[in-house]
Amino acid sequence: MTALDPSVELMRLINAYQVSQALHVVAFLGVADQLKDGPRSADAVAQACGAHPRSLYRLLRALAAIGVFHEADDGEFSLTPLGVCLTSDADGSALNYARWIGTQGQWRSWGDLLHSIKSGESASQFTHGVDAWTYRMRHPEEQAVFNSAMTGTSRSQARAVLEAYDFSRFGCVVDVGGGQGLLLKEILLACPMTRGILFDQPQTVASADQVLARAGIGQRCEIVGGSFFESVPKDGDVYVMKAILHDWDDQTSIDILRTCRRSMSPKAVLVIIERVIGPPNENPEGKFSDLNMMVQYGALERTRHEFQELLKNGGFEVTEVVPTRSPVSIIIGQPM
Repeated sequence: MTALDPSVELMRLINAYQVSQALHVVAFLGVADQLKDGPRSADAVAQACGAHPRSLYRLLRALAAIGVFHEADDGEFSLTPLGVCLTSDADGSALNYARWIGTQGQWRSWGDLLHSIKSGESASQFTHGVDAWTYRMRHPEEQAVFNSAMTGTSRSQARAVLEAYDFSRFGCVVDVGGGQGLLLKEILLACPMTRGILFDQPQTVASADQVLARAGIGQRCEIVGGSFFESVPKDGDVYVMKAILHDWDDQTSIDILRTCRRSMSPKAVLVIIERVIGPPNENPEGKFSDLNMMVQYGALERTRHEFQELLKNGGFEVTEVVPTRSPVSIIIGQPM
């Protein structure tokens, strides 16, 4: 195969935003679910999705050209393995993430990446006049899409974490900033002798008892509302923070770690679940996620060395970093 001319390859990368928006639109319309039962014409899919038939055909053929769908000689479209990942019931579905990536809050903030690079500040704050959390609170329709996207991502990552790390040796797991309890639920289901404490802001955990009760683990899990800037529950054997520190700058992250350290016994273990930035010229997903943290929150993903320094300043020593089959790794910390 003849290698692409560098200028052609660069142009493909420059135009990659078009792919993001195309995937956002087919996800928003629910196109992949319309193809789950077999090939269909663009006209039939358009009628089911409420789209303009000719315009939808043009969108589908473009995505078929990059392998998301397959266009047959008779003009009907079917799902490829990539397209299956856009169905609502796929294992590790990317549907809600694709819906979120094109929302106004996310899309417009990335349009101001230049501001972040020049100032070191959050582009979201510059674009919308408020931080990303406040923006989504004021736009509940986007908050709902964001929550669904994060839940879908967390589900597949939780399974990968449980494959890589044994929580069954702990009597009590405290999930700090655990949201609705998705990760803690998976831990308790995998470890029937373990009990849990779910800790997050009161409004966040308000309905978590229903999630845990449906899983049959409500009696093994205590739900506590509060702020990890002030205090976290005591008496845990392991304290878990998944995708928390990458939302904050270094000093704020150190403050969160110190809050945890004050509540932990010397024998307790800290488990941080985050992306770890790879070596030079590798791991583009982690490095672009790092840019997204900068754009949205003025925050960052971190290298192994940066995690070691961060945890040291927060009162912990990194004893191990465990990779998983997902994009996240498990950083183990011991109180100093």
